[in-house]
Amino acid sequence: MSGVRVLDLTNVLAGPFATYQLALLGADVIKVEIPGAGDLARQLGADQSLNEERLGASFLAQNSGKRSMTVNLKSERGREVLLRAVQRADVLVENFRPGVMDRLGVGWEVLRTANPGLVYCGISGFGQDGPLRDRPAYDQIVQGLSGMMSVTGTRKTGPLRAGYPVADTLGGMAAAFSIASALVHRERTGEGVRLDVSMLEAALSAMGWVVSNYLIAGQEPAAMGNDNFTAAPSGTFATADGMLNISANEQRQFIALCRVLGRPELAEDTRFAERAARKTHRHELTEELEKALAARTAQDWEPLLAAVGVPAASVLTVPEALAHEQIATRDFIHELPFPGRRELHLRVLGSPVRVQGISPGPQTPPPLLGEHTDALLAELGYGAEDVADLRKEGTV
Repeated sequence: MSGVRVLDLTNVLAGPFATYQLALLGADVIKVEIPGAGDLARQLGADQSLNEERLGASFLAQNSGKRSMTVNLKSERGREVLLRAVQRADVLVENFRPGVMDRLGVGWEVLRTANPGLVYCGISGFGQDGPLRDRPAYDQIVQGLSGMMSVTGTRKTGPLRAGYPVADTLGGMAAAFSIASALVHRERTGEGVRLDVSMLEAALSAMGWVVSNYLIAGQEPAAMGNDNFTAAPSGTFATADGMLNISANEQRQFIALCRVLGRPELAEDTRFAERAARKTHRHELTEELEKALAARTAQDWEPLLAAVGVPAASVLTVPEALAHEQIATRDFIHELPFPGRRELHLRVLGSPVRVQGISPGPQTPPPLLGEHTDALLAELGYGAEDVADLRKEGTV
């Protein structure tokens, strides 16, 4: 995406995550932030001292490789600055509530008049229309409304939210994909595109067989904890030390599993011999498998099962996952100078997609609030006196 300029008017996670994916692939992403405050994520994260410096961990995680310009869009001259920037941009992304951009006087109709080739992406909780369009939406709200929480946990413990902001992330990924697609369309036709991304619909679209089994087969979804409702044995099992995920979904995998565990007779037991029977007698099968698994640790079983083609892996903590040799081998974690503290280092995630064998990562650290305002205004044709006037008025 080298040469593609993106105006990022987004806050917190879904929008910044989307534009971060574009930045990782080479786009020139300009964060348009509120003077004096900036992206709310600048104040969010586990380190309070960073929050007070407007460098919250939540902000640092999603904004490397971007430039920051502060603009007051509630002022007439601020809107003029934005429109001038739009004329030179390829993409604009925002995640305000539906209607806010129109009320600011910079809605889709105004923006496409300024730049007919603009790709405009609005990310919201529920979409730009419908009875819920005006409601505020956070990740947990969407997780609940989508049905995600109803199938997470068990009948006794659920409903439970996922332990991370999955709906925000899915919405951001859907936005990044749709923007890339719209740029292909514009390349072919010269036409701009308006994109309406709903976090609720992105969440539902990611639920796979949970949704399709209900829509197509009429099966009511249920919370099944760590068991996979499509097959057995497919879930999480106790070992001598640590929990082990095993997905022996195919008949040959189940037979191989029984052989490695020293229990080949289980593959011929009438309760477990066939796929459907194993699902019916899931709990009895788990009990028998865990008796055998108790002989070794999860780390011991992993390579033994992998060697015979049975998918299996230990259940890790987040720090353990980040330290895993697989992640290190792929160069997925990137180290950058810490913004404002060049003697320190910041570690962030790169792109989950390798391009020509290379793991794309950010080239510059996250920006300080308004760090690039003067330089960007100069790029837009504002002289030094103009910039001084804009600052004096509080426009930037």
